[in-house]
Parts: sequence; C-alpha cells; structure tokens
Amino acid sequence: MRQNSVPDPEKINRVVEKKVLNQITKKITIYAPDIAAKAHPGQFVIFKIRSDSERIPLTLSSWDKEKGTISHVFQEVGYSTIEMGSLHLDDKVMHVAGPLGNPSEIKKFGTAVVVCGGLGTAVAYPVAKALKEAGNKVITIMGARNIELFILEDEMKAVSDEVYYTSDDGTKGQKGFVSDVMKALLEKDTKIDIVFAIGPPIMMMVIADITRPYNIKTIANLNPIMVDGMGMCGACRVSIDGKTQFACVDGPEFDAHKVNFKELMQRLKSYCTEEKNLALSIQKRGEDNCRCHGN
Repeated sequence: MRQNSVPDPEKINRVVEKKVLNQITKKITIYAPDIAAKAHPGQFVIFKIRSDSERIPLTLSSWDKEKGTISHVFQEVGYSTIEMGSLHLDDKVMHVAGPLGNPSEIKKFGTAVVVCGGLGTAVAYPVAKALKEAGNKVITIMGARNIELFILEDEMKAVSDEVYYTSDDGTKGQKGFVSDVMKALLEKDTKIDIVFAIGPPIMMMVIADITRPYNIKTIANLNPIMVDGMGMCGACRVSIDGKTQFACVDGPEFDAHKVNFKELMQRLKSYCTEEKNLALSIQKRGEDNCRCHGN
C-alpha cells in the first residue's frame, strides 16, 4: 500500500488471490492493509469467515505492505479450513484480527538452522527470509511425507544458503526425517548458533532433544488450540519450564528446551472426533451448499 493512500473499505478483507499448492494445501491472499503494514515474522491472524463460523488462527506466511495484502497457507483437514478453502476470488471474510502474537526474534546470530515439517514451511518462510536479510547464514531442512506435499521450495531456496530435503517414503531428498539431517549436521561439527523448529509438535520435540546436549538455542513455534487469540480465554495455555503461559500473548515462539511437548500433543487431541465429524458434514453437503455459499 503506497504511503498516504486510502484503503477502499469495500475491498478490505476480500480474497484477491487463491492458489492450490498441492492436493490438500491452498494459499489464500486477502486485502488487509492495516495488518500488512504492521506484520512481522512469527505473527498470526484470526479469521472468522461468517457470523456462524469458528474463529481460526493462521500464521502469516507472507505479506505485501505496498499492495496491502496478507497471505496464508493452510491444509483442508478440518471444518474451518474446508470452509476457508471454499472461498472464491472477491469473497469477503467477515473478521480478520491481527497481527497477533510476538514477532520472531530476528538478529544476526551467525548460522541459523530452520527446520520445517509439512505445513510448517509456510510459517518458516518469513522467518528464514528475515534471518537471511539480517546477515545470517541460513541452513534449511525441509521435510514432508512425500514429494507431492512439499511447498514453497523456490521461496525457501531463495533465502537459504543450504537446503536439505527429507521425505518419509524417500521420494524427495533423504529418506527419513528432518531430525536425521539435524543429527548429521551436529555430528559433522557444523557451527550452529540457533535453531528454529516449525512443524508438528512431535518433530519439534525431537529436534529439541537433539540440540539440548549441544546447548544450542532452539526456538519452537507452538500451535495449541486457540479461541480468542488475545489472552482472555486460556484455551492456548502451554507449560513452559513448569509454568503456564499462553501461546497467543506470550508466544507463539518459546524456548523449545523448556516446552512440555507431551502435554501440548495431548491437548491438541481434545476435539479430534468432533472436528472430523464436522469436516465430513461439510464435505457431504458439497461446495454449492456449504455455509460459505449456501442460503
């Protein structure tokens, strides 16, 4: 958004671009100039698509201050993400609140390793980009179940000095997990000053366990169940070094060596059955009759 330009109120919160990245992953770009102007790596927004929709938190994957847009990458795995995936160009999102959460700590550390698994790559990209711009050597380790599920490869290559790939089935890069590469780098005495781990909780927990003996500062981007995103509801509580904190206002990034990942993973399972049932319900209705475009 150009300086002194006045946003068109009719365009605010409208979808300006939509892309299909793979069979389950989509990217949506929304015109939200006030959020784009203040966004930083690591922050998120909360969407409420319609008056009867759930509130859904999504981390910013990119933003354009000049155009006044923000972009988010998500997988259609639950009711709310399926609802978001059914949006079309020029559809309007009812509420978009943000940027929320604390920005990533970005400075010149030296050598920074960014470990991202699956959808975590979308969150990792702005972090890696900012680290590179701050003068760091950036080593990226990307993982996914198979070659079809890798996203933002070109973008990550552009902001990394080295990129390693792992896939569960061996269809891209090394067969195995991102933790295997992390171990190998440390065993080769690679100089590493900080690690950012972004992805499934089990992956972040394993990375933290690997770096702990080396006393390497390791940051985890947590994704607990979240409702209001402003520290009032308490749904996103996490245990950090034995103390309760809230991911929305104290995070979402925390010292990975102090996170109770087992508790986090248990809490994430709280509504799995209900979410699956809702997702099946919206799929059965079909796109023409879903809440986004129905009567």
